[in-house]
Amino acid sequence: MATTYETRKDVPKEEKWDLTDLYESEDDWQKDLDDALTIANELQEYDGNINDGSSLLAYLKKQETLKYKLQHVFAYAMFLSDIDTRDSHAQQLQAKASQAAVKVNEATAFFMPYLLSLEEDTLKKYLQEETELDYFKDHLWKSFRYKPYVLSKEKEELLSQLGETLSAPADTYNMLNNADIQFGNVTDEDGSKVQMTRGMYAKRIEDEDRDVRKEAYFAYYKPYVELNNTIATNLAAEIKTNVTLAKIRGHDSALRESLFDDNVPTDVYDNLLASAKANVQPLHDYTAWRKEELGVTELRQYDLNVPLVPDMKVDISYDEAYDTMLKALAPLGEEYIAVLREFREQRYIDVRETPGKKSGAYNMGVYGVHPFVLLNHHDDLNSQFTLVHEMGHAMHSYFSSKHQPQITANYRIFVAEVASTVNEVLLIQYLLKETTDSKMRKYLLNHFIEQFKGTFFTQVMFADFEKQAHERAEAEKPLDANSLNELYESLFRTYHGPTLVFNDEVKYGWSRIPHFYRAFYVYQYATGFVSAIHIAMRILDGDEETLKNYMNFLRSGSEDFPLELLKKTGVDLTTAEPIENAMKMFSETVEEFKKA
Repeated sequence: MATTYETRKDVPKEEKWDLTDLYESEDDWQKDLDDALTIANELQEYDGNINDGSSLLAYLKKQETLKYKLQHVFAYAMFLSDIDTRDSHAQQLQAKASQAAVKVNEATAFFMPYLLSLEEDTLKKYLQEETELDYFKDHLWKSFRYKPYVLSKEKEELLSQLGETLSAPADTYNMLNNADIQFGNVTDEDGSKVQMTRGMYAKRIEDEDRDVRKEAYFAYYKPYVELNNTIATNLAAEIKTNVTLAKIRGHDSALRESLFDDNVPTDVYDNLLASAKANVQPLHDYTAWRKEELGVTELRQYDLNVPLVPDMKVDISYDEAYDTMLKALAPLGEEYIAVLREFREQRYIDVRETPGKKSGAYNMGVYGVHPFVLLNHHDDLNSQFTLVHEMGHAMHSYFSSKHQPQITANYRIFVAEVASTVNEVLLIQYLLKETTDSKMRKYLLNHFIEQFKGTFFTQVMFADFEKQAHERAEAEKPLDANSLNELYESLFRTYHGPTLVFNDEVKYGWSRIPHFYRAFYVYQYATGFVSAIHIAMRILDGDEETLKNYMNFLRSGSEDFPLELLKKTGVDLTTAEPIENAMKMFSETVEEFKKA
């Protein structure tokens, strides 16, 4: 079967979304949009008029109805646009949905400052007056945690007015990195010099020809070297803003403020960094082995991405990939597999690449309907892993929506990658068990090692950089191009080991990372990854208690804070055990790979 099609009409019906699950017609969509705007206007009338349990309940019920309708409206418009980004009508619907979201935010902006202005006894009184408020009670108290860190009404309004100004460093970097960056030139197939693009770089940095990799590497870093002072000044402004806002609100550090929402103690963050550094030797061994495998005199940064096992050109049809997934995930139980079969049969997945379709892959759960998964599936091994990954997210969305009320159905980002990575670990262990091809086995081991390196070690290195950069700002130490370059280069040496011979460009690596404009976010990739390994390997060992607890985790949405939800599966991130277990697995995989 073809993997790309000239038009969407050519794609088999069973491999396309059925968006009538959301709305039978655009008229139905428009009705929900109109209703949402009407409710938003009604909610605005509550500003200054919530003074007892009854009015608080009325406001919260209307707000939940609004969220339900607006999510459906936004999802439908987004899905239509994503299946063909050239569709101007779909873009118009998406613009309408976005405009409605802005109006809703404006209409409800008063509520959080109002809630946090209440005395604790007053909120308790309202909760006693209306028993129906029990449904919202946990949500209200979780919001109330912010009370010690809320400023006076006048100061909050002032900060709100400064919102656009405070986000300027992130906006500036986004424009610079996506619109203005001009990469250097590389040689094309005809021997002509052409300007490199990000897409070209992603392919060329993995090319078997070292000269191609080297040329791409220097062309890619050229603008970051040239703009080093500008980007450093911009990131320093972002970091200092984070530090200043945390101090204004009464937090003892920017890190503590960032972790507050998930109720994660800073010890978890510090423990992650310390445990990774204490167990970094297997990564150093792998880097040294890479040098041997490539047969180079000096291992350089442009040698770190080329596959050590040439790409396995294996044809795997979508149906075959799906059936393999069902077998690989069988340890998760009959209910899980039955639901997974239903996803394919009920057209919850938009499978094929077509002209204009949004690139990449994602899952979006729509409460009251079902998850929608977008793929750009090619009949190969990478697509098989992407399928398994996204279906992990989708199953998490499905079970949480089925077992949770709307208010707690969405899971937090902290735990989002657990379900997807559990699936990936189960798939790779299944494929390693089933394959009889020695080259394929080596390829799979290398795939897992590289995934581990990228999702764990690289993200921990980024997290380390963020923490130390913010600590420098908090100590009022210089935060300029030289200090950021030195910090990043030092960390790169720490994590990659002595085998690597550094080009000067290595130290500029921090300047190409957009995640640094979303402070203390990336560490969650690493914690999610080690949590998933901990869970998956116990399930494969036949641990029925872990399986039962994991399925309960998938049903839990955000009914509790992330660390508590993970503890119920047997993963305690306040200890080093999950990280050390993952490190042991990584070390064993590296040793097996070297012998393969």
